Amino acid sequence: MPESVQLSAAELRERFQAAETPALLMLVAHLTDDPAVLRPQWRPDPDLLPATGLDAETDAAAREFCLAMLEPYLAGVDAWPAEPSAAVLEAIAAWALGRSAGEDADLLRVAFVPPGTDPRAPKWTKDDLDPARPMRVAIIGAGLSGLMAGLRMKQAGVDFTIFEKNADVGGTWYENSYPDCRIDVHSHIYTYSFFPHDWPSYFCRQDVIRSYLRGFAEENGLLAHIRFGTEVASAAWDDERLHWAVTTGGPDRPEEFSVLVSAVGQLNRPMIPRIDGLDAFAGPVFHTAQWDHDVDLAGKRVAMIGTGATGVQVAPAIARAAESLTVFQRSAPYLQPTPELREEIPEAGRALLRDIPLYRAYYRFSIFLPRAIGRLAAATVDPAYPPTERAVSAANEQLRRLLTDYLLEQVEDRPDLAAKIVPDYPPGAKRIIRDDGTWIATLKQDHVELVTERIARVDGSGIHTEDGHYVPVDVIVFGTGFHGSDFLMPMRVTGSGGADLHESWGVDACAYLGLTVPDFPNLFCMYGPNTNLLLHGNLVLFIECQSVYLLSAVEQLLSTGKSSLSLRRDVFDEYRDEVTEASALRVWGWSTTHSWYQNAEGRSTIMWPLSAHRYISATQAVDPEQYEFR
Repeated sequence: MPESVQLSAAELRERFQAAETPALLMLVAHLTDDPAVLRPQWRPDPDLLPATGLDAETDAAAREFCLAMLEPYLAGVDAWPAEPSAAVLEAIAAWALGRSAGEDADLLRVAFVPPGTDPRAPKWTKDDLDPARPMRVAIIGAGLSGLMAGLRMKQAGVDFTIFEKNADVGGTWYENSYPDCRIDVHSHIYTYSFFPHDWPSYFCRQDVIRSYLRGFAEENGLLAHIRFGTEVASAAWDDERLHWAVTTGGPDRPEEFSVLVSAVGQLNRPMIPRIDGLDAFAGPVFHTAQWDHDVDLAGKRVAMIGTGATGVQVAPAIARAAESLTVFQRSAPYLQPTPELREEIPEAGRALLRDIPLYRAYYRFSIFLPRAIGRLAAATVDPAYPPTERAVSAANEQLRRLLTDYLLEQVEDRPDLAAKIVPDYPPGAKRIIRDDGTWIATLKQDHVELVTERIARVDGSGIHTEDGHYVPVDVIVFGTGFHGSDFLMPMRVTGSGGADLHESWGVDACAYLGLTVPDFPNLFCMYGPNTNLLLHGNLVLFIECQSVYLLSAVEQLLSTGKSSLSLRRDVFDEYRDEVTEASALRVWGWSTTHSWYQNAEGRSTIMWPLSAHRYISATQAVDPEQYEFR
């Protein structure tokens, strides 16, 4: 996306008519260096940003004020300062949040990215540190994480190879292509902070995200470093020669690499439950992550098993095509009202975001900041409340009521559905799913049935439930999620002394900051254990932070002349205890509700239980005192 477009004052004035008022007020405060323009009566609802949530008359008054204040600046866009003063940025944040950022103040500079900058790019190159030394990095996966790691290596002048089992970049956005597959995060914060895009929708579809990642790889010269159609089978650390031997599925001998980076993600191995008789079913059976586009659902009786995020997304599309749809639900999802979920961004708004980078920076800031700080308190267990499987705190109960009211308002005419769609667990124990009303509207259609009885078995032409009900179907679709806790599978990873990574972990995968494990020198995981997020943080930000830490580790090796660094066991143990204790105080770790957030033993190895600012500060640089070097 171009970072500047020459527009006349009249054209700018016209562009700003399409602005969101909060971002417009932030821009005015930036240009005037005067936080007084952020009047209390114009303060937005943080949960509704980038919109205001104000009544139309108040919003219009704020907009007219902004346009008048901007008038003197329209003729000199190129002279606009790229960054606000610290005081103004703090005032903008306090106004938007309705309170001081407090301990999250370090998120402000992360949330606001000056146009045309890449704040987390490496400030060094290999030629600066040790130009003659051989250094090769293997990166497994060309999704969001792998491409980020590859770019940072390229910027630092470090030789790298990305192994990708698929035919193109994208990772989960390459593999998941079911109808209406889309992100449930605002498009403008599901981007690398330094690589904006002209997003057509507020929550973009899979093909658009995949195109964005392909464009990122092309523009940054990463494609030449990617071996497509190549799956890594195993990686073994050589204690004598201090390198990784990486083996792919082909006949070639293992390749040697100084550093190994796993960027395979968490959601890449579809989970299909064991159901008696499934093999005997005569019709098509497939998982949403392996959608069979050759199967025409028109006129078919379709069973969809699972009502998680994928099921809620794909069910409306199935219902539009099928003769009938029977949805099998184990537990009802909480839904977050998101009216704009399937809406396109008006062209005037896109033009403003595309052509005026500083406005775009504040538009992104207004979305990013409240969500990065988030509502972790609503997921925190209060022992004095006391916690139950209804709610774990007063804040959690407030959230439960809001989300439950949203559900019940839609089924006032369907008491039969009301008994089925209200969750019986505290919000946050499972993923909260964005919804624009389409889910309940789909369930209310005459040819759609929601079944909550457990499945007993499948025969050649249908599904039997435990209460004796039989549903004849032609197609079975599984929307049952992934083996999220099986990190780095199915690779075999062998570390120092022959330690097997999966045997070391058992069912309790853990890595320091989700990144590194004792006895596995020079191994780094991106989007590893305990780095998924709910009600706070931002996944792409965490990926960028992980790349910073990874590059810091490579810098340590190059600047010290050492060949390996391995995390100290005591550092790992202390971190693991901290995460375990914190997880037990979050709803997803406390509740006994079945969820992919928990492993087979009911413990959380998926979610980040601490604050976002804690993660950002901890990943700024490798602390050499925490490592053993050779």
